This record gives sequence, structure tokens and C-alpha cells, in this order.
Amino acid sequence: MAFEPGLVRGQIIDNSTLSALFKCSSQGGMRRSRVTNTLVLVSNHVESIYDDRWLGDIFHYTGMGQEGDQALSFMQNKTLAMSRTNGVDVHLFEVDRPRQYQYQGRVVLAADPYEEIQPDQKGTDRRVWVFPLRLVEGVPTSVSQRDFEEERQHRERKARRLSNAELRLRAQRAPKLAGDRIVTGRQYERNPYVSEFAKRRANGYCELCSEPAPFSNARGEPYLETHHIVWLALGGEDSTENTVALCPNCHRRMHVLDEDADKEKLRARLASS
Repeated sequence: MAFEPGLVRGQIIDNSTLSALFKCSSQGGMRRSRVTNTLVLVSNHVESIYDDRWLGDIFHYTGMGQEGDQALSFMQNKTLAMSRTNGVDVHLFEVDRPRQYQYQGRVVLAADPYEEIQPDQKGTDRRVWVFPLRLVEGVPTSVSQRDFEEERQHRERKARRLSNAELRLRAQRAPKLAGDRIVTGRQYERNPYVSEFAKRRANGYCELCSEPAPFSNARGEPYLETHHIVWLALGGEDSTENTVALCPNCHRRMHVLDEDADKEKLRARLASS
């Protein structure tokens, strides 16, 4: 009979609770418990060196061993590789925020393990074993837009710290298929009349750089994008006084930099229009 930890899929617990429920170690990404006859897999997207990822409904989990080539016969790699026949129940947790362990559920091998190149904790390329896993029930739980963005920014910071040679090697050996996650977040219902008014007020010219729209849309209209000077997520109004029409380049600039000087320039332009 499969071990039931009494958790709801998507539930978030701390590490001490996880260890107490499964009667397993509080350390490591692969935690074997002989008391509950389980193998707990923890994929830490915040701190781990491993390149674990979802591809559709299959989770590609990197095996055990932080330095040098991994061996399929090594400790819990062997346990997971033989989980179809050894009677051990395998449970998956993901960490998208520090110290928050989200329960995905019980998983099984969806296909045979395969090898790929990943860096070890010293940055040296080595061969690792990757285990394709499928949930026994349901689909992968979602991650919040905030957590997804924080994880993406964390990975980008790591990439920026690499030398040109290291970066080239990592890029060349990166998985060809991009991972995917179900991401949830708040969406704002923008008033279409306010948006259309801003575009007509701009009359085909970006209200920040004053250059003409870079191209026309399928209807032959100048292509501009609407932007809120004070973002809706920060309490800004969806009003004609807070909505401007920008070229794609300036729109991206406002989202990346959001500089006070640009915002003042836009406010002054609206005040004079």
C-alpha cells in the first residue's frame, strides 16, 4: 500500500514538517526513508546547481552527486532507477521560494533515465543522470508570477557572473527544449476606451521619444502600445491622465528602467496636450 503523507497537492510546508511526515533526513535532494518506504525528491529552484525542469507533464529530475560524473548505481540514483520494481514510493517537492516546499504529489518513472551534460558545484562540466517523472494523479501545480519572475532573475544573475568562455560552453550544452511551468498571476482588466484614446491622442507618434511608430499594424494603423505611467500593480489609475502610447522600444524601456525623469517627461507632455 502506498504511503500517504496527508498532504494536498500544491500545499506548502517547511523542511522540518517534511522530515517529520516522511521520517526522512532534512538534508539533500534525494531523501530515502526506510520507515515509510519512500524516496522524497526535492527540486530546489532557488539554490540548487541542478537543471531540473518541466517539459509538459514530465518532470526531468537530475540525480544525486554534486561533483564529477554521476553513477546510476550510486545510492538514491539506484533507488529511483529501480522504483518501478523495488516497491519504494516516490514523492516530489519543488522549492520556488526559500524554505517553502510545495508538494507536487507521488511520481513514477515515465521513461528510462538518460544522461546529459551539466556543471557541478565547481562549475566543471560532467555527465549526470536525468530521470523523467510523471505525476501519478493530476497535472503539475502552478507557480505564482512573482515566484516565477524571481527564479528567472536568479538564473539571469548567475549567467551574468560567468566568463565569456563559461557562458559559451553552457549555452552550447543547454537543453534544446525549453522548460515550461504553469504560471498564475493577477491580470488587470484595462479599459479599452482609455487605451484607444491614448493612441489617438498620440496621433502615430511615441509620447516619450516623439518618433513615429516603427510600423503599421494589419489595419494600416500606426503601431503603438499603451503604458501606465504609474503601474496598475503599484496602484496607478487606468485613466487618460496615467495612460500613454509608446513605441515598443520605449515601452520596454519603461518596464526595464522606469526612470523618474521619463515619467516626468510623460506627465509634462500629457499636461500640455
